[in-house]
Amino acid sequence: MNTKELLKKVRKIEIKTRRLSDHIFGGEYHSTFKGRGMTFSEVRQYQYGDDVRNIDWNVTARTNEPHIKVFEEERELTMMLMVDISGSEFFGTEKQFKSEVITEIAATLAFSATQNNDKIGLILFSDIIELYVPPKKGRSHVLRIIRELIEFNPKSRRTNFAEALKFLSSVMKKKAIVFVLSDFITDEYQHTLKIASKRHDVTGIRIYDKHEVAIPNLGMVQMQDEETGKQLLVHTGSKKVRANYAKFYEDRVAYYKDSFTKSGAGVIDCRVDESYVKKLLGYFKRRG
Repeated sequence: MNTKELLKKVRKIEIKTRRLSDHIFGGEYHSTFKGRGMTFSEVRQYQYGDDVRNIDWNVTARTNEPHIKVFEEERELTMMLMVDISGSEFFGTEKQFKSEVITEIAATLAFSATQNNDKIGLILFSDIIELYVPPKKGRSHVLRIIRELIEFNPKSRRTNFAEALKFLSSVMKKKAIVFVLSDFITDEYQHTLKIASKRHDVTGIRIYDKHEVAIPNLGMVQMQDEETGKQLLVHTGSKKVRANYAKFYEDRVAYYKDSFTKSGAGVIDCRVDESYVKKLLGYFKRRG
């Protein structure tokens, strides 16, 4: 993709996702994800209706006039976007690949955070950490994140979510809002997820295609494993083959939901041909 095509694609995604974040998600995001607490702002004279528990007795005694302490919410937060860019994300039988839907969702979340003056960081992972973009504020930073999501070329096509979670814990010492975008066709991450979820507010967003849930009966078909590159001749007419694949897929989905639920993390399931807008809004409203 040349520079002109890249900029055009970035601009297209910005227009679509920024409109969503401005008109739909901004307020929902703000009410769902709270700041770190209340911080002292100022002292002012007591007014009728003020909470007497906030009276500053030292200032009151010094001035002979009742004064109260004013507090305000410490809003600034950090959002971390953890994005799976392994081979299985470059699959799609409808209008978009899973990776394209992931990019749109990540951009929408990033612009929503920007509206609240929060920092946004990015971790792209396969079975290694492919790229780490430290959290910063501002539109230009979000556009950089979108560019990386569109054009980054991963070194590996495999997946290791546990390693990505360990990296998150090493670079983020303070609490962050963490969105993990993946198809979660992997396992062996439950323990690491529990550790990360104790410090951070974690939500898993599973992006999937309806045609990867089950193999249709198409006779003998040449297939390629997107994460290993291995090509196989698969007899899809075999009930046993279809049943084994269906069980494999169901087990991965069950592991994902069980792991996130037991860790106290949130879950969102989004099929590529469904509206991710409705999915995100519904999740924000349930949490808010």
